[in-house]
Amino acid sequence: MNAPSRPHLPRGPYLLCDDSIRPELSLVDKAARLVAGGARVVQLRMKRTPVREALAAARQVVALCRQEGALCLVNDRVDLALLADAHGVHVGDEDLPAEDARALLGPGRLLGVTVRDGAGARAARAAGADYVGLGPVFPTATKQVPAPVLGLEAFAAVVRESPLPVVGIGGVGLGNIASVAAAGARCAAVVSDALLAADITERVRQLATAFEQGRSGA
Repeated sequence: MNAPSRPHLPRGPYLLCDDSIRPELSLVDKAARLVAGGARVVQLRMKRTPVREALAAARQVVALCRQEGALCLVNDRVDLALLADAHGVHVGDEDLPAEDARALLGPGRLLGVTVRDGAGARAARAAGADYVGLGPVFPTATKQVPAPVLGLEAFAAVVRESPLPVVGIGGVGLGNIASVAAAGARCAAVVSDALLAADITERVRQLATAFEQGRSGA
């Protein structure tokens, strides 16, 4: 029997639906606004949400994303991803090791891993990852990151040698997403620049346009 095929990570903005930003909006409301703007990848990051509430939100967001043809990944929590039937999981520096995450996920879901350099990307591939989140590309105030800022030149160099598709992470917004795309990234992760925008849906559209301009050299 053939193993189930994993989803394909589409190019463009990779939007985080984070419970620590705009707490007056529910996770489901944030996700709905992101998807309405054309988001094709939504990562649920629920560091502050109690687990039962997080599971309920994950189920609703996954259903919304599947209905609209978008991927939904869960940050860190493999258990919640499986229970909510998410498309996969992204694990970071202090989360479950990639090998263990893959063992739990099985072959049919995406696994992303945060890395800081080319060696990390190669290790992630060996552990069963499908893509890596590489950064921080730029300074970021969204979360404390225990790694130096790469800058675009170093980021592009790692992208060129990475055996896996790269998602640029850290400090990405409308003003620099085109440069991340031009550096060869498959995706660019955006958190506060989208969620703090006056019109979240419109900002997602703007981010997608800017990413494509960067890819095409416009």
